[in-house]
Amino acid sequence: MSPNKNISKFQAWILAARPKTLLAAMVPVIVGCAFAKHDNKFAALPSAIALLCSFLIQIGTNFTNDLFDFIKGADNNERVGPIRVLNEGLVSKKEMVFAISLVFGTAFFSGLYLVYVGGVFILVIGILSIISGIIYTAGPYPLAYNGLGDLFSFIFFGIVGTVGTYFVNTLQYSNQALLASIPVGSLITAILVVNNYRDIEQDRKSNKNTLAVKFGKVFSRNEYIGFFILSYFIPTVLFFGFHSEFSIWIFLPYLSLPLAFKLIKLLFKLEGQELNKLLELTAKFSAVFGVLLSLGAVL
Repeated sequence: MSPNKNISKFQAWILAARPKTLLAAMVPVIVGCAFAKHDNKFAALPSAIALLCSFLIQIGTNFTNDLFDFIKGADNNERVGPIRVLNEGLVSKKEMVFAISLVFGTAFFSGLYLVYVGGVFILVIGILSIISGIIYTAGPYPLAYNGLGDLFSFIFFGIVGTVGTYFVNTLQYSNQALLASIPVGSLITAILVVNNYRDIEQDRKSNKNTLAVKFGKVFSRNEYIGFFILSYFIPTVLFFGFHSEFSIWIFLPYLSLPLAFKLIKLLFKLEGQELNKLLELTAKFSAVFGVLLSLGAVL
């Protein structure tokens, strides 16, 4: 018997939710709240609901990916990434379809409070976020299978998540919040870059045409480095572009530079299953950078 068959149903659902990826759902909300706090307009309840919805949409997206990667054959016995529950027979397709409906449905109804607070704009971006989570791997033109995963990750985890959270706190648009969304989206998308870099051979065989498959490993490495460079550029823009609003504390993210260099070195060094560690470290790094940027905005 495979050791994975000893995993309980509860443990299987935890694995399917991919808890380590939930940092990607948390960071845009934290940064959006911090910039609202900087403007003395932080609102606790909308922020909490925004965080809940962000978690639910991330989990629903993970469930959908698990289902459709299995259906399309992208997950198979050659997989080098973490366990996928459908591929391992731990959850049935019927159970996963129900779970996807439940999670996305809960996200929608929870988000109605944010619609009450923020109006039609929030309804539109909420619906688009859910649709994006579904069509990432589902539908006739799945984003992840056509090289659009990176772009949509940047847009929804970066711009939409951060600016949307700022908006439900303040009911205003902010150029500063938009700028802050750039490192958020960049570093969360860097997680996806590692994932696709690791799976390049398997994805090529299953016709999952990620940017890594389309343009190769050198491109993926440069993309990863580029996202880091872009992220570190933003505190400088915030400080000098809005010098009357931000103090020297906005440079706090630069404390993470040694970690960034370490991760980039690992990308050139690790291969195969070893990249699962880099995937986890990149997720943690995005959280560290986000927290430092948030502190820099608030202090």
